[in-house]
Amino acid sequence: MAYAADVGTRSRPMTAEERKVILASSAGTIFEWYDFYLYGSLAAIIGAQFFTPFPEATRNVFALLAFAAGFIVRPFGALVFGSLGDLIGRKYTFLMTIMIMGVSTFLVGLLPNYYSWGIAAPIILVGLRMLQGLALGGEYGGAAVYVAEHAPQNQRGYFTAFIQTTATLGLLLSLIIILMVQGYVNGNYPDQPVLDAMGVATTAADGSPAMMKAFNAWGWRIPFLGSIVLLAISLYIRLQMNESPAFKKIKEEGSASKAPLREAFGQWKNAKIALIALFGLTAGQAVVWYSGQFYALFFIQNVVKVDSFTSNVLVAWSLILGTGGFLFFGSLSDRIGRKPIILAGCLLAALTYFPIFKALTYTANPMLAHAHETAIVVSADPADCSFQFNPVGTAKFTNSCDIVKAALTSRSANSETVDAAPGTITSVKVGTTDIPGYAAKGTAEENAAAKAAFDKSLNDALTTAGYPIVAADNTTVAKAAHFFDIFTAQKLKIVVILTYLILLVTMVYGPIAAMLVELFPTRIRYSGMSLPYHIGNGWFGGLLPATAFAISAQSGNIYAGLWYAIVIAVMTVVIGTIFVPNGTHKKDIFSDANNR
Repeated sequence: MAYAADVGTRSRPMTAEERKVILASSAGTIFEWYDFYLYGSLAAIIGAQFFTPFPEATRNVFALLAFAAGFIVRPFGALVFGSLGDLIGRKYTFLMTIMIMGVSTFLVGLLPNYYSWGIAAPIILVGLRMLQGLALGGEYGGAAVYVAEHAPQNQRGYFTAFIQTTATLGLLLSLIIILMVQGYVNGNYPDQPVLDAMGVATTAADGSPAMMKAFNAWGWRIPFLGSIVLLAISLYIRLQMNESPAFKKIKEEGSASKAPLREAFGQWKNAKIALIALFGLTAGQAVVWYSGQFYALFFIQNVVKVDSFTSNVLVAWSLILGTGGFLFFGSLSDRIGRKPIILAGCLLAALTYFPIFKALTYTANPMLAHAHETAIVVSADPADCSFQFNPVGTAKFTNSCDIVKAALTSRSANSETVDAAPGTITSVKVGTTDIPGYAAKGTAEENAAAKAAFDKSLNDALTTAGYPIVAADNTTVAKAAHFFDIFTAQKLKIVVILTYLILLVTMVYGPIAAMLVELFPTRIRYSGMSLPYHIGNGWFGGLLPATAFAISAQSGNIYAGLWYAIVIAVMTVVIGTIFVPNGTHKKDIFSDANNR
């Protein structure tokens, strides 16, 4: 092997060929993550175009399918493309994944909405989303394996860390493009009328025409359509590349696997590695990754009540400042090993999440933080309270306890719950004000009237207690006028807090690709590493926001949802410490002994 001479020559610079390998893999993977995040960031706007006109039951089905495409489908993509990668090669497989992702994304931008194509529009949209999920399931493994198998043995962590930056850079790119397009379109084009299920313009409560921003009406398509340029560039770069030297070697020797899935997961010696990788590495990595990027954005926007533009600006700056950590920790793992850094990141997250997220609230919205000092007590029959796990937003909770707790959680109110007599309708006491709850068991009109009365009483009581229910009245909350409006003490402190969360992400994510590559032999490497990675990130990580909300609503504390990430991170520390092998950074992944 040409790379045998690279052992012990860590200080040598990258060759031109190695730079091309990293550029080809990273550019395409950034593009794939950009495509994937576009839909997530614009899901509410797109849903209004394709799903809202349907009856509720039908709308719920489509919402479920769209969710499944985003997270649940990814491991199946790992199986399909992982197997192909071990059968036909790394290069051609991730050429397929980038084509599927790119064309699917471009077609989303072209797809007529429900008002034009009827039920065909959402069906096609869900199909395109599933193709995106499948493609993403194959892309990451291919890129990580391709780079690792080109890297010098003692620089795999550093080389693959460039791949690890791509998810964060893809998120950052999508945020910046959305902000730019949104600002331009809304600033230069008039608002558009809101249409009903029949395509007829609707009116607001005061009788005036209901209007939506131009970006919501049609401008959201521009980032999707613009992705065709990224696809062309990525394809051009990747077509210039050669196959991985490790894969070429086993092909020439005739030792490539003929049934990689059966070999990877049907034989205990390999299946055991996949289980250890899942529970001892990727599950914890995933929840730290989602907490530091997605949940941090969700928390600051939906819990702390910072407006969406400011939230995106603050998170974007933290991504800019923290992304270098991927390369730092990837390189560090080449010297001290992958396992200590990944598990240390999980442990630090578990130990610091509560104080860090509390500091985020106190800094970004002091009025809300001070309002939490007012005692709120919910009196409820325990049998009336459900665990409100609702990952696709389609479940209906009609019991009085669920309604009261969901209302308090949505207003970011902290409360404690005391038991009431069986059959009692739940009530809530804010300070000294008692507010009776209600059960949504009547007609639609009766439920609407009860909800309106309850919401008014609760909002009045919370306002009296100091809660910033009317956003315009809150002068303490962080607000950015433009992208560079961060140079105040409050906003800089928020950026520092968010950057700390990103650095935890870089600790667990920077070395993970090299670690997973080193755990599996060449003949099943693509298949073996892709499945535990995407189960960890697609399922453990993807379910984090819905699970965190349910835990917070159940407990009455806006921070309680952090327990989900903390428990899984601690689980990974324990399992990883016991079962994950040490010293994989010293392994020769090209040796014959590792390819059998």
